[in-house]
This record gives sequence, C-alpha cells and structure tokens, in this order.
Amino acid sequence: MVNGRSPAPGWRRFALLALGTAGHLFAVGGRWDIAAAAWIFPVLLLRFTRLTRPWSGALWIWATQTAAAVCWLFESAMGFSPVTLGGAVALAALLTLPFLLDRLLVGRLRPWAAMLLFPSAVAGAEFLITLLSPFGTAYGALAATQYGALPLLQIVSVTGCYGIGFLIGWCAGAANRLWETGSWRAARAGVTTCAAALLAVVLGGGARLALFPPDAPTVRIAGVTADAATIRAQKAALARIPGGRRASAASPAALRPALTAVRDSLLAATAREAKAGAKVVVWPEEAVKTLAADERATLAAARHQARRSGIYLEIGVEVYDTTGPGRDEALLIDPSGTVRWTYQKAHPIPGSEPFAPGDGKVPVVGTPYGRLANVICYDADFPALMRVPADILLVPSHDWQEYGRAHTQKAALRAIEGGYAVVRQDSEGLSAAFDAQGRPLASADYFTSGRQTMVAAVPVRGTATVYDRIGDAFAWLCLAAVGACTVAGAAPRARRRAGRRPAPAPHDGPA
Repeated sequence: MVNGRSPAPGWRRFALLALGTAGHLFAVGGRWDIAAAAWIFPVLLLRFTRLTRPWSGALWIWATQTAAAVCWLFESAMGFSPVTLGGAVALAALLTLPFLLDRLLVGRLRPWAAMLLFPSAVAGAEFLITLLSPFGTAYGALAATQYGALPLLQIVSVTGCYGIGFLIGWCAGAANRLWETGSWRAARAGVTTCAAALLAVVLGGGARLALFPPDAPTVRIAGVTADAATIRAQKAALARIPGGRRASAASPAALRPALTAVRDSLLAATAREAKAGAKVVVWPEEAVKTLAADERATLAAARHQARRSGIYLEIGVEVYDTTGPGRDEALLIDPSGTVRWTYQKAHPIPGSEPFAPGDGKVPVVGTPYGRLANVICYDADFPALMRVPADILLVPSHDWQEYGRAHTQKAALRAIEGGYAVVRQDSEGLSAAFDAQGRPLASADYFTSGRQTMVAAVPVRGTATVYDRIGDAFAWLCLAAVGACTVAGAAPRARRRAGRRPAPAPHDGPA
C-alpha cells in the first residue's frame, strides 16, 4: 500500500504504455501525424513511468521512443542502415531522459519545480538534438506535429520550436497531477496555471495573425522543376552506369544527352515564367546534374537566361567529378548575369550524401525585392543556421514522395522563427511558399501536378522576431532549469523532505 492506495495492477500500467506507444507513432513529424496525438501520448507515458520503477520504466520508454523513431524511418521511406538505425536508438535515448528525470526527481521537489521539470526537460532534449546530433530538427521536435495550428505556432517566434515541446510537456505534467491525486482541489493551481498559459499563447498568436499580418508589397516568385519525362530519362541514364558519381563523371558520352535535356527543360520553364511576370525564379536542389567538364557551359546558359529575361535566377547544381564526391551548390544570378552567391550545402544528409559540407555562412543579397538569402534543403532543419537578416529565404530542395510534404511543412516553422518568407522549391516532393507568419502562399505537388511549377506572390519585407534577436535563450533556460532541479532533488534536505512527503505515485513491484 502507498498513499493509502493499492498498487496499480501490471496490466493497467502496460495498457498505458501500449496506448502511449500507439499515440506516439502518430506524432513523429511524418506524413501520418495526428496533431492531437502529440498532446495525448506524453500524458500516458508519463503516467506509466510514475507507476513503474525508475530504471525499468526508462528502458520501456526507450523502447517506445525507438519504435517511434523506426516508425518515422519507415513512413518517410528513409531506408534502414546502420547509420539510420543507430541514429534512431541514440535519439530515443535522449528523448527518454525527460521521463527518467521526472520519475527520479518529481517527488523530491517543491510542487512548482516538479511541475516545470518535465516540460523543461522535453524542450531541453529537443534542443540538445540540434546541438549534438547531425539530425537537426528533422526528428524529435514536437512542433513539427502541429503544422496548420498557426495561432499556437506563433510562440516559436519567441521560443524557437522548443516552446511547443515545453507546452506539450507542461500539459502532460498537469494532467498527471490531476490524475494521480484524483482531487481537483489538490491539482487546481497547477492545472489552471497551465491552462491559462496555453490559452494566452493561443490568443496571443491569434492576435498576432489578425492584427499584424504582412502588409508589404509582393513579388512574383516562380519555382520550376524540369519536365517529369526528362527527369525519368536522366535517372535511367544514370542507372545504366554502376559505380556512383565518379563512374558517372567518367562516362560523359553516355550521360551528356540526358543531362542536357534536363537543363534545357529548366531553361525553357524559366523563360516561360519570366514572360508571365516572375521576377525571381528558383530551381530545386540538384536541379541540374552536370559533369565537371560541362559546369562552365551550364552556368553560362543560366546566366544568359537571367540576362535575357531580366530576372533573379537561383539554380541548384550537382557537379559530377572524377576526383571526388562532387558538389551540391546553389547559385544566385542577377538580371545582369552576375553570380551573386555560390552556396554549398552546409549539412549533407548523414549516410546519404557524401559531399563535403560548406562553411555554413548563409548568403544574403539586397535586391529591389528585399533581402534574399539561401540554404539548401536539409540545412533548414537546423534553426541556428537559419537566423539570418533576410526578407525572403530561398530553399531549393530534393525530397521524395513519402517525405516531401512533411519536410516542406517543417520549413514553415523557420519562417515564423526568422520573420521572413520561405520559398521551398522541391524537385520531387511538395513545393511551397510561406509568409513570415507561416501562412501558405502557394504549393505544388510534384506527383499530382501536370506542370512542375509553383507561383507565389511573396511579401518583400520581413519582420523582426524575438527569437531572431535572442536566439536559443529559451532552450538554454530550460536546460538550466533541469540542472537546477537535478541539484535540488539530489540535496540531502530535499531527500529528507521527500521522506516525509508521500511519493507522487505507486509502483507494483518489478516491471
């Protein structure tokens, strides 16, 4: 008997674990996400750990987190390899820590500190993933599950994406306080404080959307992708040459016709959209695959098109070279034909892209259409890289059918955080443009559109955000709070106080 109650039956605890695990599978930042599941599964898993011995409970949560990460790999068609599976296990371990810390410390802390421990640990764990792992926010950030809830998401303009994880963790702790005490009077203060904070965030976000919408003039921006038939022909030509990029670079006669056809398709699409009024045209990541020997000719053709059409043209180029893995670059060409930047991808995908990373210096160029900046695809999963003084961020990308939509939706978070519009042109996924508050301006799905083009009227002036000014201060504060709670919970006086105060929940023997 603990707290005058009978221990919870084992089947009840593991029912909580099973339901929490099932909910987590629908809240991983993938194409099968259900927004409500992200709020429900932590309640159930936190209840499970509080009813279970600390270390056995942590092992079960680790297994649950691993299952969720593997589910994300499966639904996103990432492929299973030692790198992806090792990453899944490592990320799962980090995301287990908030549950373990809560189980070890919550009964040793004052009520207000106990209530803040779990949400601070959730936000801190999400932040540590971006600091310590090569995966950025591609996996593990609960904010990605809330796409479309724009009033709620406005908080990331202050806290970064970690603020959403904090709110979800806070609600889980408040729900568990009410659940385990069974008394509204005992739980009222914590529940009402949490509810008031969440309501303030949603109302404040709604007010920001309604009262301070972007009111700048707009520029017509077109994203173009080569004709699907030419892309299929290029893939077929590459598939006939085994041995990867170096072998392909050594077979110019077999490849040049297919590569040139893709380039010509992109140039024709660029001319068409410029004639229709586009002032900026964006090609996807690796839109043009060019042999090192043909790189100069490819650039000359793009510069000629920019001059002829009088536009800013951003081209995505993959260079095939016999001496190395090649390069993944984006170049901006102005209406005079001058190359204003050459940017190399700063975060090649681990285990998938062998390119040498760029220096991570995001280029920003002043134009009549605001300050343009650029990153490439996966770079946008690293919020620190994305804090740039820009009005419009161009994100040439290359995804695939199972992951393209989810990956593009995550880019909306960067728009809100940074206070700029985002134009993400995806060669085999969902292309989309968002304003500085995350509103979709236009989209085009490569797999459902007859013409591989997206056109958007994009505001030419961004807005200042708190997150842009203070960076990850909120996330660091959360880590500091976790550290302070850990020290307080380990202090001898706290242990004596815990001995006089009943534990928050029972367990029923070895799990």
